[in-house]
Amino acid sequence: MTTHATAPRDANALLAQVRHQWGGHDDLWVFGYGSLIWRPDFEHTERHLTRVQGWHRTLKMWSRVNRGTPQCPGLVLALLPGGSCQGMAFRVPQCAADDVLQQLWQREMPLGGVYDPRWLPCSTPHGRVPALAFTLSRRSPAYTGELSAAQYRDIFRNARGRFGSTLDYARQTQDSLRQHGIEDRALQALLAHADDAPPLPILSR
Repeated sequence: MTTHATAPRDANALLAQVRHQWGGHDDLWVFGYGSLIWRPDFEHTERHLTRVQGWHRTLKMWSRVNRGTPQCPGLVLALLPGGSCQGMAFRVPQCAADDVLQQLWQREMPLGGVYDPRWLPCSTPHGRVPALAFTLSRRSPAYTGELSAAQYRDIFRNARGRFGSTLDYARQTQDSLRQHGIEDRALQALLAHADDAPPLPILSR
């Protein structure tokens, strides 16, 4: 397990920075690579399959509230440097963008700004657009480092938080990716470790 001690960041300051970078004059684009694909929970007028270069989707971010607990941490997906990632670009109308940014911060950045918000170029029917994406640094304390097959198997069997289990989250994401024609062999390989782990019931929200 890899941990790094870093000072908490000001999530509100990061939100102000992103608002400034967006500028407020155009529609906002958001890149989803995990649960945002199957549960965006924000107003959008378009969504398109797209791919970002230089980043990849991976199940290497600790979750101690939503999909686990401090005593039994779970995992959620993160966007780490290297490779490429196929996901979904959402178009948010300018009139709703400020509210959507606030919603995204409440969802993705509630614990001192774990993610690094970045603008990643995405191809759309309108051409290439900068889309807001939530990436993770390998220096973040939320980054797991390399985990063994036994560790993944234990997490899939035992970790659950207020929104359900890590196993349910990973399987639901895999199902959603397949429905959109996205093949994620790395996630599929990890879920093979859970083949002998009984599925946990989904908590009502």
